[in-house]
Amino acid sequence: MEPLAKSLRNRLDALLARADIEIDGERPWDIRVYEPRFFQRVFAEGTLGLGESWMDGWWDCEALDDMVCRAWHANLPRHVRPTRDLPRVALARLHNRQGRRRAWEVGLRHYDIGNELYRCMLDRRMIYSCGYWKSAADLDAAQEAKLDLVCRKLQLEPGMRVLDIGCGWGGAATWAAERYEVSVVGVTVSRRQAALARLVTANLPVEIRVCDYRDISGRFDRIFSIGMFEHVGVRNYPRYFDLVRRCLIPDGLFLLHTIGSNESVACTDAWFERHIFPNSMLPSAAQITMAAEGRLVIEDWHNFGQDYDPTLMAWHDRFEAGWSHLDHTRYDERFRRMWRFYLLASAGGFRARSMQLWQIVFSPDGLPGGWRPENIR
Repeated sequence: MEPLAKSLRNRLDALLARADIEIDGERPWDIRVYEPRFFQRVFAEGTLGLGESWMDGWWDCEALDDMVCRAWHANLPRHVRPTRDLPRVALARLHNRQGRRRAWEVGLRHYDIGNELYRCMLDRRMIYSCGYWKSAADLDAAQEAKLDLVCRKLQLEPGMRVLDIGCGWGGAATWAAERYEVSVVGVTVSRRQAALARLVTANLPVEIRVCDYRDISGRFDRIFSIGMFEHVGVRNYPRYFDLVRRCLIPDGLFLLHTIGSNESVACTDAWFERHIFPNSMLPSAAQITMAAEGRLVIEDWHNFGQDYDPTLMAWHDRFEAGWSHLDHTRYDERFRRMWRFYLLASAGGFRARSMQLWQIVFSPDGLPGGWRPENIR
């Protein structure tokens, strides 16, 4: 091993020791390095280099989720600050990376990569967000519990008109229309999602629109947004909440279901932005409350971030079980390693509670008598 690589290995050894992780150790959470250039790449590029070198097969780990959880618990990301990432972070602070021109990119690069992939990975209703595992024993039950939790928090009643911002493949709209006898308008920037959602909801009072959230019009009794706010961007939060208030009737309710960050940032992790969710960012509690101030009243804030760990692990298990049935000319082995890193690293992050999952209920001006959550959760 060359002197530089050896020096960097020793440096990484010392960092990993804080999390009880060893290089070429024998425990499931230890990492095995096959390519000496791995060490320089990690210190130069941070998580981007870590993830891309995994995709390239430079290193491996039997229990990647456990390794990431340990790394977060030991706060290791704070000790690797790659200089190559500074321009990206500075640019995110100066420019609106989630403007109209970029709004469709995540649809094309993530949600449009194949309904067959998501059908393989997700539950039978194809719900691509955190399940609610309080009383659930499997993924289908956890997702149905989450959908019903949303509807009960919104106090849906027959005949109401409901807006679903970021409707995915129509699973939530279907649940609300069938179980609560409401009509739903669902909005997505993914044309493939919309095509399948229209088939799923064909015999229901559901309209699926392909448009940017900024172009939504109409008035609604209730609004919900499940797993879409992560694509809005902090510079657009005030406009987003303005839109919600404009579209909501005076005594209406809005439920926001979003992943949350423990710290206020301007952009997402470099590897996730390049390979999974372009132009995304996780909101902090401070960013949400600041943008909602003067626009909406917070009625309830519910955190069940711990439930994303079993959700992601269930997705991973289903993805691995269904891998042989996917088109490998479209999804090659490098894609498989990328997707595995996405699911397992995310699970480890939620297990360490470095990320949260919030359901926040808003009203335009505060419900008379207040919002009563006692019998809902």
